[in-house]
Amino acid sequence: MEPSLDLVFAALADPTRRQILAMLLEDDMAVTDVAYPFEMSLAAISKHLVILTRAGLISQEKRGRVKWCKLEPDALRDASVWMQGFGQFEPVNLEAFERFLACELGAPNLGDPDPA
Repeated sequence: MEPSLDLVFAALADPTRRQILAMLLEDDMAVTDVAYPFEMSLAAISKHLVILTRAGLISQEKRGRVKWCKLEPDALRDASVWMQGFGQFEPVNLEAFERFLACELGAPNLGDPDPA
């Protein structure tokens, strides 16, 4: 089951979680290494990691006695595709659109002063 976009964007909304993802871009990390640069408890970091895992952005696995975190490379694909959909359209020039409508419909241009 694919995580929903809501879970992905909720996970990305927190700066700590974004920083964790940036750290994991370099390589897999032990949970204790992920927690090291932050001024918060290991329990607080673990909560962030659970949110990232539920969103499908990272995976965690136990190797011996150490729990490791790994960035999931395709995790942001759906979110990226969704966001790119907003970049495919040119901004609408409303004044030009008003002039076009006025010409086509024979109505006075809303941008022109009153002809009376």
